[in-house]
Parts: sequence; C-alpha cells; structure tokens
Amino acid sequence: MIQKIRDIALQLQAAYPEDEAEALAWWLAEETTGLSRTQLQIGCKDTTNFSNLQVFVDRLLHFEPIQYIFGHTLWYGLDLKVTPATLIPRPETAELVEKVERLKVKGERINVLDVGTGSGCIAIALKKKHPDWDVTGIDISAEAIEVAKENAKRNGVEVDFLVADIFDFNGDFDVIVSNPPYIRESEKVSMRPNVLEYEPETALFVPDDDPLRFYRRIASLHGTYLFFEINEAFAQEMKTLLQEEGYDDIIITQDIYGKPRIIEGRMVG
Repeated sequence: MIQKIRDIALQLQAAYPEDEAEALAWWLAEETTGLSRTQLQIGCKDTTNFSNLQVFVDRLLHFEPIQYIFGHTLWYGLDLKVTPATLIPRPETAELVEKVERLKVKGERINVLDVGTGSGCIAIALKKKHPDWDVTGIDISAEAIEVAKENAKRNGVEVDFLVADIFDFNGDFDVIVSNPPYIRESEKVSMRPNVLEYEPETALFVPDDDPLRFYRRIASLHGTYLFFEINEAFAQEMKTLLQEEGYDDIIITQDIYGKPRIIEGRMVG
C-alpha cells in the first residue's frame, strides 16, 4: 500500500511540487480508505475503495481542488462542507478568527456580523468559541448560504445566515469581521489553475480601478470593532481608510508567510 501511495505521489508531481504531491497522495489514501496515515503506514488491510484512487488522481491532475473532490475540508477544528459555490477556507483566515476570538467585549449580548460568509467558516468558528455571542453571516450567494447553514448544523452551533448584498445591508453590530473579495483582476496571471478554474470568482476578485470597494462599504457600517483579511498590497491604504471612517487603535498583523494580512480597528467614541 505504501508503494501505491508513492506511485500516486509520483504521478501528481506532473502538476504539483514534490511535497504537495506527497501530501495529496496521503490525503487521497486516507479519504478513500477511511484509515489514518498511521494505520496505512503500519499496514492495515482494509483497503475498501482504494482501487478507485486513479479516478481522483486524474481529477487532481486537472487541478480540481481535493476539498471539492471529497466535498469537505477540516479547518480550524471544524469539519466543513465545501462546494464550488464557496471558497475553500485557508490558514490565513484561521489567523483572522484567532484575532477576533481574543477580543474582550463588554456587554451582555455581543452582536457579530460576518460579511461574505461563504462556507460559514468564520461565523461558525466564532460561535463555537463564544456560544454567548449572537452571530450573523451574510452572503450574496444563496447557494453559499445553504452550505453555511448545513455547516452550522454539522458543527452543532446556531448562526443566523442570510442572503444579502452588503451594498444594500444595514445594521448595528458590536463586531464586524470579513474576508471579502480583494484580489485584483490583474493578479489573475500569477494564480494557480486550481483557484482560477474552480473557486467562485465573485468571492475572489475586485476591479483594478476600485480594489477597496467592499472594505469601504463594510467600514461605513461603523461596527465598534472591525476585523478584515486584506490584500497585502493595500495595507497602508486600508489603514488610511479606517482612520477616515473614524477607527482608532488600528493594528496590521502579518500572516504565517510574513505578509500584512489582517487589519483591525476600534471605533472612536
């Protein structure tokens, strides 16, 4: 079995770097057999569905994300359904959640808004950590909201998920968090096909001539605390935008790759 996994990794190197190809080969083996890597390594014999691996290998060679192939992903301790209607949650977004989770907010009922919720990952993670918070997640995609609702159920939390366009949405919230579209159209040339060809464009891209349009609108809601995942190219512009909207205590945090990725602020007064 170990040799079979090595053979698959070798095939995948035609499309992926060596370390990524190996990780994908093990992931395929674990998903299709239901066995852990340790069980596979010690030679467990339950190889149900192992013969079907080549079908999945072929899909990976066409750059289909493995999370979409199996319809779910493990992220930040959550088992989340993902479909082509939702972005695949990433490590940087987990860092954003960690920042919000550590927030000390005064008040009996804390109202939280997650804008562009997608799979619901941010909203669900926050509700899991703070069951006493009232969490709302909005997205313009009805398909994404259905996925988010299912994810809330499978992770045992209650979140108010709504189909809504942020440009038509209003409300008073203590905490607003968002990972909105922030990749410029011109940046497509440097992106990998597994993102470009499979993940939802509306959740990724913004026009080059107005890359901060979502941030500007969300910041105008004037939540007491505001947290964003941002494009590394616009960290200083984002700081200026928040200052102009009346935010103070603005902090920019680098992600695990050393890039300015998270900005937070507190509404003055």
